[in-house]
Amino acid sequence: MQFPIVPVFYHADVAYAKRIVQACYAGGLRVFEFTNRGEKAFEVFSALQSFVAEQCPDMLLGIGTIYKAEDAERFIAAGADFMVQPLATAEVAAVCRQHNVPWLPGAMTPTEIYNATEQGAAIVKIFPGNMVGPGYIKALRGPMPNIPLMVTGGVEPTNESLADWFGAGVNVVGMGSQLFKNADDTEAFSANIAKLMQFVNTLKK
Repeated sequence: MQFPIVPVFYHADVAYAKRIVQACYAGGLRVFEFTNRGEKAFEVFSALQSFVAEQCPDMLLGIGTIYKAEDAERFIAAGADFMVQPLATAEVAAVCRQHNVPWLPGAMTPTEIYNATEQGAAIVKIFPGNMVGPGYIKALRGPMPNIPLMVTGGVEPTNESLADWFGAGVNVVGMGSQLFKNADDTEAFSANIAKLMQFVNTLKK
C-alpha cells in the first residue's frame, strides 16, 4: 500500500484542524481521515477540504464515522476522497459505488470481511483492533491472503506496535488519539510522523 498510516482525527476548531493536517502533511502523510463525530463536523470538513486543495495538493482527505446514505452524499458533495465506516451498511456502500468513491467499511469476523469485499470495499477496516490483536490478523491471512486490510484501534505510534501489526499482515493502520498526544508542538509532531513513516517503509520492503 502506498499510504500505510492514516490519521483519524476530529476537532471542532477549524484553525486547529488545519494546523494538524498541515503538520501531518509535513511529516509525509498523504491520507487523512476526518471523523463525523461532532455537530461542527461538516463545517470543519468543508473548510479543510478547500485548505487541503490549496496547501496539501497530493493529500487525500476522507470522512469517517458515516452511517447513513444522506451523510455519505453530503460529504461526497463536499469533496470527500474516501469514506470510512465503523461498520458496513449497504446504503453507504451503494452511494460510494455510485460516485466512484473508495469505501472503507468496518468489520471483524471473516463473514463480515468477505461480505464487505463483495459489496465493493476498497479496504476492509478491522475495528476495534485492540479487541483482537495482531495474532487475529495473522490467522485471517491464511484463508484471506489478498483482501486489503486496515486496522484501527489499538495501534500505537511506536516501532514495536507498527512492526507487530504490519508483520501480522495489515496493509494500512489508522491511528487516532494515540498519534495526537503531543500534537500541539507541530514541529516535533511532524518529525515523529516522519520517523514512523521511515520505519514503516523499511517494513514494507
